[in-house]
Amino acid sequence: MATSQPKRVVVTGGGTFIGMNIAAALLAEGADVTLLLRPGNETRLGPLAQRVRAYTADIWDPASLRGRARGHSVLIHTVGSMVADPAQGLTHHRLNFLSARNAANLCISDGVPHMVLLSAVAAPWVSRPYLKAKREAEAYLRRVGLHASIVRAPLSYLRGQPRPLLYRFVTTLGSIPPTSWLGFGQIAPMPLDLLARGVARIALQSNIQSARSHRIYRARDIRRLNRRDERRGELPTMQTFTPVSTEQVSAPYSSVDEELPFGWTPLDDKFRR
Repeated sequence: MATSQPKRVVVTGGGTFIGMNIAAALLAEGADVTLLLRPGNETRLGPLAQRVRAYTADIWDPASLRGRARGHSVLIHTVGSMVADPAQGLTHHRLNFLSARNAANLCISDGVPHMVLLSAVAAPWVSRPYLKAKREAEAYLRRVGLHASIVRAPLSYLRGQPRPLLYRFVTTLGSIPPTSWLGFGQIAPMPLDLLARGVARIALQSNIQSARSHRIYRARDIRRLNRRDERRGELPTMQTFTPVSTEQVSAPYSSVDEELPFGWTPLDDKFRR
């Protein structure tokens, strides 16, 4: 009996917190996963290294990307940062727009028919320059005519881990009516396993060819893509992966743990160029 081949998915930012957990969710759904890693990050994958295909590439160097996505059905772009350092040339435009532009151009040159962009929701704690760069990235995908799924994701967190009081409060408001009907449900931080599973299922949905060419997914859509028991955390949570690294985190970024799920952040000297 003939069996269908698993869908091949390539993930940028493969050595990051969110990239690795999306990869784990994809594997759980039966996908064939390729991760694109920054040079020097090959050892960060830990146990995932035995289950995925990994290539090194610099998302800001189009030449290094060429051919890395050939033969894949979907590209998930997770690269970005809520933290900018203009003095080092790390502007929001470079971190969040240029990386997405290069990923989109990679899809076009390598024939990848579908791109999933991890964007951001507008919330009081999200800076305007960061959000502006994300919206510019979304607009670029429309201009080039690439079939794209935009995930306007809220912040994410690990279940059971300590979080700032503000985020816990907003999560509560977003989970119960009537405050959940007032928009809090769209901006409230959500568990990482829900976000990762939702993004994976968006990438793998079988009716993608008949879907609209540029669809926006919000927090409520991500939750609906998770079963009720998954949303409630009644099952053991998906195994989470944190990049394995012995590098020292530089002082200016030592307090940005809540922002790490959004992709590469400028945490080491190799990133500063």
